Amino acid sequence: MSLLASLYRPADQVLRSVQPLDGLAPLLMRLYLAPVLMQAGWNKLMAFDDTVAWFGNPAWGLGLPMPELMAALAAGTEFFGAWLLIFGFAIRWVSIPLMFIMMIAALSVHWENGWLAIADVSSWLANDRVADSAERLEAARSILQEHGHYDWLTGRGSFVILNNGIEFAATYFLMLLSLFFTGGGRYLSLDYWLARHHGLLR
Repeated sequence: MSLLASLYRPADQVLRSVQPLDGLAPLLMRLYLAPVLMQAGWNKLMAFDDTVAWFGNPAWGLGLPMPELMAALAAGTEFFGAWLLIFGFAIRWVSIPLMFIMMIAALSVHWENGWLAIADVSSWLANDRVADSAERLEAARSILQEHGHYDWLTGRGSFVILNNGIEFAATYFLMLLSLFFTGGGRYLSLDYWLARHHGLLR
């Protein structure tokens, strides 16, 4: 036990020395999520009629009730919530509706496609849908190689098939869940300074 303690104490001292920087992780998650959510909200707002149609149509959309209200809430929460993430204000509060949006997106839009966002037949997470995409991708490559400037078209990266699985929505959900528990972070959020000003920090 003494040997274990002698090994643990130096490591613990190092970790304690970097504790004042523990607000860096929530900051980085906030700054990663903010542009993703802002773009998603902006896209919905700029094509609001199409968004409402997609939210409300049960045949090829989500079939949600009150699609105008739902679309406005989703777009507004994503766009304005992104600004709150940037400034670190009301982080625990705004993470709740954002998590709800990610959960709805994962279950209603992406769930049937499996996990992977990009079809990768070599992945152990590949499902039948991903396996079927390999033939389509190879056919597309053959057509482009024969009739297009394939080297130019792939000069910035390989062609892939979007599988549209739950990967991104689940990842964003977990990041928001983490922010719900940690808050905006020490020193680097408005929440911290407001709590400090009002004597709410222990």
